[in-house]
Amino acid sequence: MHFSHVPPTACVRTFPDRLSRSRHLLLAVLLTSITLPPTLTADETESSVPPPQIPQQLLKLIHAPEVHAELELSASDIESLEQLLKAIDGDWFRSRNLPDPERIALVEKLQEQARDWFRQHTTKLQQARLLQLELQAQGLRMLLREDLSRELDMQASQIKKLVELATLTDTAQRELQQAIAAKKIPLRYEGELKRRRQDEENALTRVMTASQLSKLERILGATFDVAGLKRIYPLAPELVPVEQWINSAPLTLESLRGKVVLLHFYAFQCSNCKANFDVYNRWHEKYADDAVVLGIQTPETATERDPDAVRQAASNAELRFPVMIDLKSENWKNWSNTMWPTVYVIDKRGYLRLWWQGELRWEGATGDQTIENLVDELLREEL
Repeated sequence: MHFSHVPPTACVRTFPDRLSRSRHLLLAVLLTSITLPPTLTADETESSVPPPQIPQQLLKLIHAPEVHAELELSASDIESLEQLLKAIDGDWFRSRNLPDPERIALVEKLQEQARDWFRQHTTKLQQARLLQLELQAQGLRMLLREDLSRELDMQASQIKKLVELATLTDTAQRELQQAIAAKKIPLRYEGELKRRRQDEENALTRVMTASQLSKLERILGATFDVAGLKRIYPLAPELVPVEQWINSAPLTLESLRGKVVLLHFYAFQCSNCKANFDVYNRWHEKYADDAVVLGIQTPETATERDPDAVRQAASNAELRFPVMIDLKSENWKNWSNTMWPTVYVIDKRGYLRLWWQGELRWEGATGDQTIENLVDELLREEL
């Protein structure tokens, strides 16, 4: 693949500034979304260390209105693109829980479908600019792409060094995640991760030649604020219809377009779920005209498969919002949900914007306030 230079559409920053912008994205947004392999056990050999992952960012980018504007997509283009997203977003969303090799392969397949759409509906110039945005979104890991390394005439020794540094960063990231899961004091692990990230960042000027850096600057084009994108998640999967509802006739997400939706999965005998009930009722009252709180009762026990018991429990808890009684767990499966409770925030156009697993206020957590702040922001967005 040849990386064409796209004329700048905004003031071009110096290369260090552009690198800094990519670095912000890598550390603050993208790296946290990478599913990392488990930490090695003591008897595993060095050869079993998984290769560093290059963030797959294309699908995130093409969901963002700012990217649509940057590419100068027309209203009809955006409408056509959204039809593609409706076709692929369910698989993309469910892929988050797949093992790494399966997830990476599926996302690449979906990315190729997206590239096909752009090849058919946009100009070469627009396609080249999208590639620049994808590279910027991948941060320093873009240098591990085979197409980019060929374009930059990188030597095997350079690539090897970058891979080594990226692998050390990933290892430090895994160790921090495991320390947090084990409720260990994370300061030491955070310090190690910070050091490894800094080593990886510094490699750009230490490993690459001046001519390669100059060529990379031309390839990347004008700096774009990839880190500032907010709508980067899939369209929420449509609800699988069920016969029985509480407090409402059957609903669909399509029918709720124009409103923010606070959708949550719960089981009425789950103590963690019940701890959230007062928050859900508060949201129902607070956002009565602008947002919809929607519960999906998904059974975990035999008792929860009794619709009369579900109705009685909802009455006892004084739940006033719509509740779907999903006795066959069809929506749980369609959303690839994994935990009771989980809350999903869906914007007015039907896109997922945030999800929270577990109690909203567990041990001092402020998930309820985090979600309310987001809802207030989403209500100000234009449809």
